[in-house]
Amino acid sequence: MLQHRLDGPDDAPVLVLGPALGTTWHMWDRQIPELSRNWRVLRFDLPGHGGAPAHSADSAKSLAERLLATLDSLGINRFGYVGCSIGGAVGIQLGLQARERVSSLALVSASPRFGTADAWRQRGVVVRTNGLDPIARSTPDRWFTPGFVAAQPAIVEWAVQMVRTTDPGCYIAACEVLAAFDVRQDLGRIGVPTLVMAGAEDEATPPADARALVAGIPDARLAIVPGASHLTPVEQPGAVTELLIRHFTTSWQESAAGPPAPAPVIAPTPMRPTGAIAELESAAQIAGRGDPYDAGMKVRREVLGDAHVDRAQKNADAFTQDFQDFATRYAWGEVWTRPGLDRRTRSVVTLTALVARGHFDELTFHVRAALRNGLTPEEIKEVLLQTAVYVGVPAANSAFAVAQGVIREETTPED
Repeated sequence: MLQHRLDGPDDAPVLVLGPALGTTWHMWDRQIPELSRNWRVLRFDLPGHGGAPAHSADSAKSLAERLLATLDSLGINRFGYVGCSIGGAVGIQLGLQARERVSSLALVSASPRFGTADAWRQRGVVVRTNGLDPIARSTPDRWFTPGFVAAQPAIVEWAVQMVRTTDPGCYIAACEVLAAFDVRQDLGRIGVPTLVMAGAEDEATPPADARALVAGIPDARLAIVPGASHLTPVEQPGAVTELLIRHFTTSWQESAAGPPAPAPVIAPTPMRPTGAIAELESAAQIAGRGDPYDAGMKVRREVLGDAHVDRAQKNADAFTQDFQDFATRYAWGEVWTRPGLDRRTRSVVTLTALVARGHFDELTFHVRAALRNGLTPEEIKEVLLQTAVYVGVPAANSAFAVAQGVIREETTPED
């Protein structure tokens, strides 16, 4: 179950509001007075946000499934859905996997692919190393226009505190969710009326991303909100509320099925710990797969980053391409995907082996990979101290120099 609250008449159609990364359900406070006149409004918090239990999710699909289980427990079958940022990713998943339950969608500050996987994973490294304070301090620049920041210091400070009080592990997990999210090829399967809304000055999910959603979703309309950046419902509450009321009133009236009706209570399915789920899925993939190349490329990109892999692929030619395929298929597809060791442990083994053999060029990008796989700078330091004992001080000295440069680069927050 997701932490949630309900506002509005018990017998009204249900409208669900999904939050952005680093926010709580209070980001929708200024929409509630108007929306709750005609809808039963359900707001929820992401795991580890707003004091919610810190049971992180590993995908937008998983978050959507948890939301559906929450709605089932409340006897809610059909509903409209509004989601902002990662909440929009959840909405897209609902439109793909539960379209018979969704009367209509509104996607705010959303995208079929949120930036680059590398950028999200590096943000996770920064949080793991420095905590959430650097991210919280940079929040106003990402969420609001300069004019709003100057005019509304109290709201801006409230936003900073929302981020600062989020569980860091759940924030990192949400960054991984956004790193993996890519539905560009699936948008045509969203079969519900959809409003796509973007802030005209949003640099995190710019209007071009909104237009990509509208181009891909068969029944979608676009609204660009002037004077707004990423957290559009907070910055322009009146405009957003008006657009939502118009969209959901019209889409429910036009729907042949009519407004949502209550459904009998369905007991939610007990959830396994996400770690156990990941291990079982990984073992099943290994048991039933054929050519491991695709799985290897996926893991290689997740561990080393898109930029590194793209560079290696671009530099490959007729002489080296077979070796690139060999590394992807066997090192990454056969070994790194095995369930016997987690990626943190594999990084420890890899760092030790590279130092022992003096492969300091490769050590550079495997230190970066270790940070992505969840090792902290302190843990990497301990690995290198251990190699100093068993491999030798000169090798460890060179390794510390390499690691120091990478860690400084990867863990320094952006200005």
